[in-house]
Amino acid sequence: MCEYSSHDGFANDWHLVHLGSRAVGGAGLVIAEATAVEARGRITPGDLGIWKDEHIENLKRITAFVKEHGAVPAIQIAHAGRKGSCHVPWKGGEPVSRNEGGWRTVAPSPVPFRETDPVPVELDQKEIRSITGAFAAAARRALAAGFEVVEIHSAHGYLLHEFLSPLSNLRTDEYGGPFENRIRLLLEVAEAVRAVWPERLPLFVRISATDWKEGGWTIDDSVMAAARLRAKGVDLIDCSSGGLAVDAQVPAGPAYQAPFAERIRREADILTGAVGFITEPRQADGIVRSAQADLVLLAREFLRDPYWPLHASRVLGIEMQPPVQYLRAFSK
Repeated sequence: MCEYSSHDGFANDWHLVHLGSRAVGGAGLVIAEATAVEARGRITPGDLGIWKDEHIENLKRITAFVKEHGAVPAIQIAHAGRKGSCHVPWKGGEPVSRNEGGWRTVAPSPVPFRETDPVPVELDQKEIRSITGAFAAAARRALAAGFEVVEIHSAHGYLLHEFLSPLSNLRTDEYGGPFENRIRLLLEVAEAVRAVWPERLPLFVRISATDWKEGGWTIDDSVMAAARLRAKGVDLIDCSSGGLAVDAQVPAGPAYQAPFAERIRREADILTGAVGFITEPRQADGIVRSAQADLVLLAREFLRDPYWPLHASRVLGIEMQPPVQYLRAFSK
C-alpha cells in the first residue's frame, strides 16, 4: 500500500515502522509499496523510489529489521505511466502542475486516464528500451538492499498495464495492436529483471486480471499472458483487477478476485496470489486450502491491524509465537 511519505524517493522512519510492524505482527511476507523505477514513474512526489543507488542504504535498514523478525522482505517495482504526477490522496489526488513541481507523464499512446488530465507523451522505442533497463536496474538495487522477493507491477492502470490494454494502447508498431505486441513490453521487462534477479529468489508479477470494461484486457488475456510469463522465469502471478478505466463497473465483494487466481493457477500452470476484500482468517485459510490460490496477500486489512496474523492464529487454532516483548498480551 503506497504511503506517499517519501522525499525524493527515499525511505525513512515511517517506512521502517510501517513495514517493520507487519513483520513483528507475524506476516510471512512483507511487500514494500509500489516503488518507482524512475522519477517520472512516481504516482505522486511522495512515492518511494529505487531509481538511484543512493536509495539503497535506507532500504537496507528496513530489510534487515523485517528479516530479524522472521518475515521475508519484498518490494514492488513500478512505473505509474499516465497516472503519475498527482498530488497525494489527502491533498485531493489531482494532477500536479508544472509550476508546482509536476512532470510530463508518459504512456504507450497520448490518451489521458481522465479527460481532464494532461495528455501523456507517447513513448518512442528508445524510451521503451530505457524503461526496460530501469526495471532491471531497480531489481539490482533491490537485491543490494536485501530484498528476497521482487514483484513487477503491471496492474491498476499503471504503465505496463497501459501497454497491455487495447483501451490505452493505440500504437501501430510492434508494441501495439495484436495481443502478442501488447504484451511485448511486459515480457521484455520480466526477462530483463529475471536476468539480474537470482534464480533462487522468487519473481512475482502483479496484473489486473480484467479491466472490467468492454473492449479491454480480459481474464482470457491474463491466462495467456501468465503462461508466457512463466516461460520467462516468473514464479507467481498476483491477481488483482481494474484500475485502467475510470468508468469500469467493478462488482467488488468478499474475495471477489480469488476466482481469477484460481483460473490462472489452473490453466497457466503457475503459482498465484489472491487479493481483494480478504479480511477474515477462515476466509483466507479457505482460499489456500481449496487451491484457489497458493497464497493470500492482504493490504487494507493490514493497515487496520498490523498484528492480523497473530490474531488469525488464535481463530484458526494454530500455535504462533508473538515477539517475546509482547508475550504478556497473548498469554492464555
